[in-house]
Amino acid sequence: MESLRVALGERSYPIHIGVGLLDVSELYRPHLAGGSAAVITNEVVAPLYLKRISKALEAAGAQVTEIIVDDGEQSKRWTSLERVFDALLAARCGRDTLIVALGGGVIGDLAGFAAAIYQRGVALLQVPTTLLAQVDSSVGGKTAINHVQGKNMLGAFHQPRAVITDVATLDTLPERELRAGLAEVIKHALALDLRFVEWLEKNIDELLARERSALVYAVRRCCELKAGVVAADERESGVRSLLNFGHTFGHAIETGTGYGAWLHGEAIAVGMVMAAELSARAGLIAAADVHRVRSLLRRAGLPITGPALGAERLLELMAIDKKAAGGRVRFVLLDSVGAASLREAVDERLVREAIVAAAQ
Repeated sequence: MESLRVALGERSYPIHIGVGLLDVSELYRPHLAGGSAAVITNEVVAPLYLKRISKALEAAGAQVTEIIVDDGEQSKRWTSLERVFDALLAARCGRDTLIVALGGGVIGDLAGFAAAIYQRGVALLQVPTTLLAQVDSSVGGKTAINHVQGKNMLGAFHQPRAVITDVATLDTLPERELRAGLAEVIKHALALDLRFVEWLEKNIDELLARERSALVYAVRRCCELKAGVVAADERESGVRSLLNFGHTFGHAIETGTGYGAWLHGEAIAVGMVMAAELSARAGLIAAADVHRVRSLLRRAGLPITGPALGAERLLELMAIDKKAAGGRVRFVLLDSVGAASLREAVDERLVREAIVAAAQ
């Protein structure tokens, strides 16, 4: 097992990364203040891992409530949240209950938001089972559900007590989900770390083959990068926004195509192509850099051509993105491969051109 910490003063917490960690009861014991735990998962993950984690929690001294919701992005909504609250109340879960999010990014967001607002906030443990969740969404405390007009519009910052990442869960991950997770790995590298980009260019095939050592390295490096920016900017007012590279475009794609039609990572992959094209048109990077971005995403088996939504529709959706400020859409652009910056005054004509270029 490898461990690192997210440094947030009294709210600092560990990220544990390894193989077989789901069954290690000692990792759960420190967080069971009241002896009660509620595991929130979905109908796909439950048959694979729910009994194992419940057994480990019980061995640590917990009375366990199991809550299973529907699979997919469409479950990030109020009705799913109400089902969770109904189950928590029926089990008489109090303020000392530990909520355990067992699953991918959707479960992490949904369970995290439930923990943030149930009885004004209860403890949360993130146990991510997808690559996307392991490298990104389980770390940093951002929780949310979707609204029909936009992704993640309703949410709260609620940091977990710990993140327990068992990379062995990736053995059962569908190929499409693995590739979608690689989009977030690539995002971390393109936005923050040129050396990591170079490592990915050399090791992308090993990641696709699910080689354990490569997966552990990629997960750890992403967590190191994210832990650093979260410690410096927990509420996303500065440097943390750089991890939204590709997300302004990508969230618009998800909303415009209907939640679930495109996986989050797939939409972010195209969003990164659009952001790279926009960076080139703004005179920040060269055409060769855009080709480099496209090539890495293509090798990861990710889409690099956007859906047929049209520039005007995407611009309309981006205008109501929660990251907009002062009526202006903000973009994370590349100053170079491995170094991003936040830009607010971007010519809309260039944005249109970037969208069109990514559709070809």
